[in-house]
Amino acid sequence: MNNQPLEGFRALHRPGMPLVLVNAWDAGSARAVAAAGARAIATSSWAVAASMGLPDGEALAFGDLVRVAERVARSVELPLSVDFEAGYGDSVAEVAGNARRLRDAGAIGCNLEDRLGDGVRAIDGQAGRIAAVAAAGLFVNARTDLFLQERPETHASLLEQAIGRAHAWRAAGAGSLFVPGLLEPGLVRSLCAASPLPVNIMLLDVEAPLAPFAAAGAARVSYGPAPYLAAMRVLEDRARALLAP
Repeated sequence: MNNQPLEGFRALHRPGMPLVLVNAWDAGSARAVAAAGARAIATSSWAVAASMGLPDGEALAFGDLVRVAERVARSVELPLSVDFEAGYGDSVAEVAGNARRLRDAGAIGCNLEDRLGDGVRAIDGQAGRIAAVAAAGLFVNARTDLFLQERPETHASLLEQAIGRAHAWRAAGAGSLFVPGLLEPGLVRSLCAASPLPVNIMLLDVEAPLAPFAAAGAARVSYGPAPYLAAMRVLEDRARALLAP
């Protein structure tokens, strides 16, 4: 396997100089983001599902996700990371097989979350899934939902758990740690300083300043569903003006 593209993508994750990912949902949005000067393309599972009239949470059939990945990969000449949600499989073997399909579709990386029902998967169980996806040849942006499932005032008490997950998941082959929901710059700084993996934060406001998070040591900043929602607001406003009597 030629690892040069994978290592090139890994090198884009630099603490303090974050890789900015304006999440796309189809080939057209990926082309627009690429034309704006992006260094890589990432999809948002929420946005991909919404563009097809579906909710997030693996409601979109995996075959449809693969087809989106194929179309995006054919449309842009940039590294592509696909939001893989929880892997679309109960067993490690299923998740590994799905990861190989994403790789063959043209993805170089993926998000893989530890969500399990209303909680999070055990560290070791998630480590096995991460190892299988990494062995399939994908850069794993290992997501923990710890901070999404708790109130912001409890986030400081969750740092130790997140750091423990980062250590286990680095050993399993993860390339970065994704912590959606964690947005307090001081806590982001503490996590970045202690994490053995480069840290990805998610901003849900396309107007939010990046500087505080770059200064805190974030190596990757993504926007999740925010670009899709912003684009839909612009479309609705334009349509309202055009349809006005």
